[in-house]
Order: sequence, then C-alpha cells, then structure tokens
Amino acid sequence: MDLKQLRRRCETRLRELDLPVPFDVRAFCDALAHRRGRPILLRPVASGTGCYGLWVATPTEDIVFYEQETSPLHRDHIILHELCHLASGHRPVPASTAEIARLLLPDLRPELVHCLLQRSSYSSDDEREAELLASLILERSVGTSPAAAPVLDARTAAALGQLEATLQEGAS
Repeated sequence: MDLKQLRRRCETRLRELDLPVPFDVRAFCDALAHRRGRPILLRPVASGTGCYGLWVATPTEDIVFYEQETSPLHRDHIILHELCHLASGHRPVPASTAEIARLLLPDLRPELVHCLLQRSSYSSDDEREAELLASLILERSVGTSPAAAPVLDARTAAALGQLEATLQEGAS
C-alpha cells in the first residue's frame, strides 16, 4: 500500500474514533475497551530488550505492555501504537507457549494467553498503519491537552522530527 492511500485510510479511521477532549491516552484506552466490549489493561514494564510495546489478547481481555523507562510522550506513543492495532482491527499473530513464556512477565500464566501481537510480528502495512494512526492522534491531541506544549527530550524530539519528515515526503 502506498503512503498516500495509507494516510487517507488512517485519516478516515481517525474521524471515526471518539477521542477524549482534552486528550488522555488512558481515557482513549477506556473508550476503545468499551467499544470493543472487553477490558484493555495497561501494564508498564522495564523490558531492557528493546521491545517497547506488546499487545497480548487473552480469552477475556487485552493487555498492552509498554516500556516504562522512557519519556511520557514516548510512553503515550507506544501505548497508542498498540491501541491503534486494536482500533484498526489488526489480528494477533498466534504464538507458542514457549514464545509467550520467553517474552512476557513470569507472573503471567502462559495458559491464560490466547494470542500475542508484537511489533515485529505485524505485516509492514499493519505496522505503518498503527504507527501513522498513533502519530495522527498525538498530532490532533496537541491542541486539546492541558499542557500547552510538551517538553521533549532530545531523543524523542529527533525521532518525531524524522517521522514528520518521512510522512511529509510520502504525502507529496
């Protein structure tokens, strides 16, 4: 899928989403859970593995694990990325019990986990869609959040600058 088509699809999806005003990622998570008819739990982890976020679908709930050792803006983007997979109707990729046990926290019983969705397991189109939709939500939320302008650390500012440049190139 080309970037223009992907952007149009994400902008259409964005118009369909009920974003809280002022925007709050946890309020958005609650609204999405209500729309899907099942709980979405947010769980911080210090992964140390370079895996920033994961979505785990159990038979009764969705769990989004996110890196806690990062800036608040990056943390929200990670959570939004995973939530955008849910909002976009992406399907979890089945994983074996061994894969789940290796990737998740030891206190999560492997037999509870139905499917695992991790960034590296998505198709590249699903990844681009979730990433772009998360970016569009954050972009729209800047004017609705209580803080006028977030203070960005250098790494986050550079990453957002690169993402914006890439999106502008693809839209032209």
